[in-house]
Amino acid sequence: MEEKHFLQSEQWERFNKHLGKQVFTDSGQGWSYLAILEFTPLGRYLYLPYGPYISGKNGFEGAFNSLHKLARAKRVMFTRIEPTGLISTDTLHQYGFHKSRQVNPEHTWVLDLSASENDVLAGMQQTNRNLYHNYHKKGLSVHHTTDASKIHYLTDLLGVVAKHNSIHVHTEDYLWAQVDSGAATLYYVTLDKPEAGTSQPVIAAALVYDSPTTRYYAHAAADYEHRKLAASTILLARMIIDAKVKGLKWFDFYGITDSGDPAHPWHGFTKFKKSFGGQAKSYLGTWEKPRKRGWYAAFKVLSGLKRRLRLH
Repeated sequence: MEEKHFLQSEQWERFNKHLGKQVFTDSGQGWSYLAILEFTPLGRYLYLPYGPYISGKNGFEGAFNSLHKLARAKRVMFTRIEPTGLISTDTLHQYGFHKSRQVNPEHTWVLDLSASENDVLAGMQQTNRNLYHNYHKKGLSVHHTTDASKIHYLTDLLGVVAKHNSIHVHTEDYLWAQVDSGAATLYYVTLDKPEAGTSQPVIAAALVYDSPTTRYYAHAAADYEHRKLAASTILLARMIIDAKVKGLKWFDFYGITDSGDPAHPWHGFTKFKKSFGGQAKSYLGTWEKPRKRGWYAAFKVLSGLKRRLRLH
């Protein structure tokens, strides 16, 4: 059976508290959860990223009862969950939850690291293997650090990507807190022979989160001007092999689309992630249970308007 997701871990709890958020945890026979109290102009709600985790038969009943008491005590508009483990959609409907627009990805891509290092590399496309084996010859170096002061290596690259593609990215403070709280490790690639008179540039960067069994990959960006060096491919291959050497069992690429449409906005990076070998994994998605129906309805309308404005 799948294990508890990193976003339900003690590390994620510390990170959210680092941000000043109120975090609540509870557990019982066959269940556990981490819930975050989120605030909006219309009211507040409880959010369980990839939670609750249900590890036993009928475990959802205990989780639901605990969440019901918490929601009532905090006077929230609704509760938003992304359950994992031994849970079905029928059970969620039975307890009054309905499917909502996904927050965290419903589909992901995972790589089994139990094989030998050579076999893990053999599962990658040949181009990826060649790039990994020869990146030193291109004058590239891969580094990793838990020094939060270096988060600008990533956020500088993300800022350029966001500007060119008109997308939203997390703030530097948010990503800094992930590293500073111990939740994330920063990986980055440098060009060791920069042009005369310039400093050693960072041309790709990403964050990883490590649970006792799984490494999760997120928030990656690369410099467009050096795209021919394929630094993103080299970086990801190195993060995979480092996870293998560390003794982790899985590498989670964190989010793909199950659509085969080449026009889908996630098509490109889904194809990229799959080029490293692995298999698809799906969750039940994001579900919500209203508590204050009038305010909840207003919240959904406002959220829809904000999404449309971001797209224009």
